[in-house]
Amino acid sequence: MSSSSSSRRFDVLSWTKASEASSREGSTLVWPFGACEQHGPHLPLITDTYFAKSILVSVLELLPKDLPIWMLPPQSIGFSPEHASFKGTISLSADLMLQLITEVGEQISAMGFRRLVLFNAHGGQIGLLQAVARQLRVRCPSMAVLPCFLWSGVNSLKDLIPDKEVEEGLHAALAETSLMLHLNSQLVGQERPIDGIVQEKSDKNILMAPKGWSLEGAAPCAWLTKDLSNSGVIGNSTESNADLGEKIEKALVEHWVGLFSSLMESEWPPIK
Repeated sequence: MSSSSSSRRFDVLSWTKASEASSREGSTLVWPFGACEQHGPHLPLITDTYFAKSILVSVLELLPKDLPIWMLPPQSIGFSPEHASFKGTISLSADLMLQLITEVGEQISAMGFRRLVLFNAHGGQIGLLQAVARQLRVRCPSMAVLPCFLWSGVNSLKDLIPDKEVEEGLHAALAETSLMLHLNSQLVGQERPIDGIVQEKSDKNILMAPKGWSLEGAAPCAWLTKDLSNSGVIGNSTESNADLGEKIEKALVEHWVGLFSSLMESEWPPIK
């Protein structure tokens, strides 16, 4: 890790430096969230955490050095009950996650920090982090809380990933495999599964969703991975490659540099 990224780490500050940081106008902490869960036979359990931390470090290195923003240590075990039937997955309960984030958030607010960004890369806990953010905001009216999902709102990804894979490649498929091939190919195995719900199949054992309903989107269901996949993959990883992964990383970093820059240059969101 470079010296510039180390300077953005909250956990390497002395207590006096942390006190100075918390008192700065617009002081912001970003907490990366991932998971310890199966990602098929070819990706590591730490995939989501690896992405959250790697992208965030790159983003923070590109922000002006004088901005009052620091990264908390990543939360590497999350809420992953949908993957519980696959060995290697370790999941915290929803109640424990709520308690953990609330207790840490209350202490951060008491220090005087003005913003807490929950920077999440695990799709299975988006709703949970949104709920605890609202709860924490009520408990800590002097601190803004912003729950974010790494892959959300990155419009340029539509030019890189086929529509079908955007809709069905929910886990350990084209995007995630390509990104990991670029970031750390040594962590990627040789297999490239296609698994999950594939609409072209006529197999009677595949239960098709009724019109208007889907795994994700406007009318989703609370799916479990074992309902859809034998390998743990949901989508098509066969065309994954490091060149695509590099383009995906660039798209993610540019998107979040823009968002964090605009956030840090503003007084938003309003707080008491």
